[in-house]
Amino acid sequence: MKRIAVLGSTGSIGQQTLEVIASQPQRLKLIGLSAHSRIDLLEQQAARYHPEVVAVVDGEHAARLASRVEALPVLEGVEGLVRVATDPRVDVVVVGTSGRDALVPLMKAIESGKQIALASKELLVMAGALITRLARAHQTTLVPIDSEHAALFQALRGIPKPEIASISITGSGGPLWSFEASQLRDVSVSTVLNHPKWQMGPKITVDSATLMNKGLEVIEARWLFDMPLDRIHVLIHPQAQVHGLVELIDGTVLAQMSPCDMRLPIQYALSFPERWPTRVPSVSLVQQSPLTFFEPDLARFPCLRVALDAARRGDSACAVLSAANDVAVRAYLKEELPFGDIARITEETLSQHQAASMQTVEEILAVDAWARATAQTLVSAECGMRHAECEMGTPHPAPRTPYRSL
Repeated sequence: MKRIAVLGSTGSIGQQTLEVIASQPQRLKLIGLSAHSRIDLLEQQAARYHPEVVAVVDGEHAARLASRVEALPVLEGVEGLVRVATDPRVDVVVVGTSGRDALVPLMKAIESGKQIALASKELLVMAGALITRLARAHQTTLVPIDSEHAALFQALRGIPKPEIASISITGSGGPLWSFEASQLRDVSVSTVLNHPKWQMGPKITVDSATLMNKGLEVIEARWLFDMPLDRIHVLIHPQAQVHGLVELIDGTVLAQMSPCDMRLPIQYALSFPERWPTRVPSVSLVQQSPLTFFEPDLARFPCLRVALDAARRGDSACAVLSAANDVAVRAYLKEELPFGDIARITEETLSQHQAASMQTVEEILAVDAWARATAQTLVSAECGMRHAECEMGTPHPAPRTPYRSL
């Protein structure tokens, strides 16, 4: 019996993780849940899945939930997440909370010797060197939940590193892959959130549409698999059946295939190193053929180019990339920023930053805070300009910083 804590249980990954736990009652037991502020859903989850403890990052919401579930311990703040993640009853910590709130709880869980099921790619983007160094020191396994990295993790098992020539991360191309460049400036939020293959949260769905997601995944793969950037490739694969490929030095290519269902990588992360039966239907090769693959278009989708540029700069540039993109995407979702400006805001924030090595959590969080503040300033200036132009009846101009294409 494995005992599980889920950080970020009210998000898409967290909700599906609870489904997986419920489907394996003889093998998995839920111990702890956490959320940032969605206490109504968290209360429903607590009533249905019966955790031993819950945590809420937002203090006001934590107090409100505590008054409603008096028999259940409700912890507060990041410290509450740490206590859930390091609870001695817990064997595996599922990290589905994105961003800085989960960084310290993740590191404390590693130090406590927990197995980590990692769904938050932003954590390895902003602090990959620190996290992987800590995991090695404490002999902790980081098992990725992200579908592409879960695929590579499985395909790479048992292969000596000298035999690996390269790895390829696939992506469906998102909802906008067939759009012309002229159509991508002002795409509506509803169009972007209509992903053709995956049901995901709003932020990651936007990242899929911009292809920023693939750039973040390249950085994540660098740390997870200790692989040089020039040996990590991105392929657009609209059918989304092949999630990762490994090329060996003799020319052999190993591909991992599975349906577009996150319950599969979630279950594998919880069962590792074992495999368990599942009710998820298997891939039908006949129905899915033919399978096609394309090089990504960095001119139409500049977010991927921006991410790859940041990856090559390394160190703190990756933390800035993740934070600035997060601010720009959230502004887009609130319709404060056009789709075409997500890349520009992120790139302008990076242009104001001098990359430097980061050795501590405090340094990482300081860079994250600077990037968020800088990106928000750029967003606010953009909003002000658009508002003034709308009042004057003049059209908004094209981006002031032209995108470079390769």
